[in-house]
Amino acid sequence: MTTYPFDAPDQPDLPIAGSQHRYPVLRIFCIGRNYAAHAAEMGNAVDTVAPFFFTKSAHALLQSGDVMAYPQGTQDLHHEIELVVAIGASVGLENPPADEVEIFGYAVGLDMTRRDLQAAAKDGRKPWDAAKDFEQSAIIGPITPAIDCLLDAARIRLDVNGAVRQDAPLADMIHDVTRIVAHLSGLYHLRAGDLIMTGTPAGVAAVVRGDVLTGSIDGLETVTTTIG
Repeated sequence: MTTYPFDAPDQPDLPIAGSQHRYPVLRIFCIGRNYAAHAAEMGNAVDTVAPFFFTKSAHALLQSGDVMAYPQGTQDLHHEIELVVAIGASVGLENPPADEVEIFGYAVGLDMTRRDLQAAAKDGRKPWDAAKDFEQSAIIGPITPAIDCLLDAARIRLDVNGAVRQDAPLADMIHDVTRIVAHLSGLYHLRAGDLIMTGTPAGVAAVVRGDVLTGSIDGLETVTTTIG
């Protein structure tokens, strides 16, 4: 029996819609600049050749419905609503065809961002880790099994205090899910437990303490949090 000098952290996981099982989270990959309008509002060029990505720790996960504590070290916390892909089996192939990409399900997520730290990192040509990968920065709703999902005509939307902040068709993504998974599987051995946050549409903005965020995608469970 393995022993540790302190209590090991709990395994991060997410609920599965319609099931008593939970989905154990291994890694979180995040696609950036995947909607042209969002890239433009941030003053960035669009890369149509390959997805741009960064990562978050699985321990950055916050359950939908829980309060997000306003994070330390920032005065400019932004919301980014995203479609989340949950991998269901090992891929490990370079550019696999669509029928070989095994996806467990989909969810709605919030990629919370310390925008002021991100801007400083960009100005200094430094990594974004402190801006993106911090406690409670990946807020994700229940996973809906892929067999129950029909997302071809779905829209993605975020309301803050009941007012629409972000709203766009998922079809606006520059790199679709198949292309994203194919690209990442050429760099990593994707495994069950890996999540991919697929980028955010235009309309990102700051939130403050007391704001209530509700994100939705047609056919999926909503994600919600209150900034505490």
